[in-house]
Amino acid sequence: MTLDVVFSEDPRDFLRRDWSELVRLDPAGTIFHTPDFLKLYWEEFGEEPDHLLLAFGEDAGTQLAAAAFERIDDTLRFLGGTEVTDYLGPVGRPEVATAFSDRLWAELLDRADWRTADLRGLPDGSAWLPALRDAAVAHGLEVEEAEDQNGVAPFLELPDGWDGYLQQIPSKLRHEIRRKAKKLEAEAGPFQIETATSETLLPLLDRFVELHRMSEGPKGVFMVPGMEIFFRRLGQALCERGVFRLSFIRVNGELAAGTIGFVFEGTYSLYNSAFDRGWQRLAPGMVLVAENVREAIEHGCAVFDFLKGDYAYKYRFGAQRRSVNRLVVSR
Repeated sequence: MTLDVVFSEDPRDFLRRDWSELVRLDPAGTIFHTPDFLKLYWEEFGEEPDHLLLAFGEDAGTQLAAAAFERIDDTLRFLGGTEVTDYLGPVGRPEVATAFSDRLWAELLDRADWRTADLRGLPDGSAWLPALRDAAVAHGLEVEEAEDQNGVAPFLELPDGWDGYLQQIPSKLRHEIRRKAKKLEAEAGPFQIETATSETLLPLLDRFVELHRMSEGPKGVFMVPGMEIFFRRLGQALCERGVFRLSFIRVNGELAAGTIGFVFEGTYSLYNSAFDRGWQRLAPGMVLVAENVREAIEHGCAVFDFLKGDYAYKYRFGAQRRSVNRLVVSR
């Protein structure tokens, strides 16, 4: 196999050279690697038109790998940004990770538009982390490997059924999940879970944004107008396909807490959440996350990914710790 690397700075290639199939074929592929997600990110947060750099690995005209970068001054980064994109990096057929990494560094070294590559979002277990690291070293580059910002992404391996999930977690956690749901029902009455459809997406997004802005600390200032537009565009692009999951728990007629998740290729990723602080004592957000886990199991997902952020509540559902790493490569 002779693998060639072709570069493009044209955003039309998100569509013209759609690499969605490579995301599905790559064990490390996630919703964040798809051209749909990255195209929206670029349109809302891209710095300058000439900062985009797409790289495609080809053999005899067949596309085998792809990577999306952005250039900020003399620094090369994976496209996606750490605020809204949890996993980053190339995707491709599993057998080409080593060859593509080698050719990618060789071709990047022929370019004069970068000095440092700050490559974030590479989780433990991804073949791309050692492939990129080892190829960079082989090309004489300086490589530093470290944990990424908020570099822990807890996750759950899911069984076939809800009862099986409850049995696989420690009895203390199982009791806590059941107790919270019973307490909420006992003190506020029956609750309902509502998941957005194409018809209800916009009003439910309005409520989600409202709850987000009511939050304390950094979360309360996260949903600035540009970020809100990005979330709305994500919902409108992915809701009808069942990928974007905006869920609420309705208690006593009120939408007390909401979550945004993605269902993609057997993984449910919990992307964002918000709740009404007036209901804090009854923990509707925790009850809702448990229902999200139940939904993931019912959809046949094998993994529930809590994504980045080493927060204690994630481990109350039995999550396991997974590191997300960063390579800093200097020429």
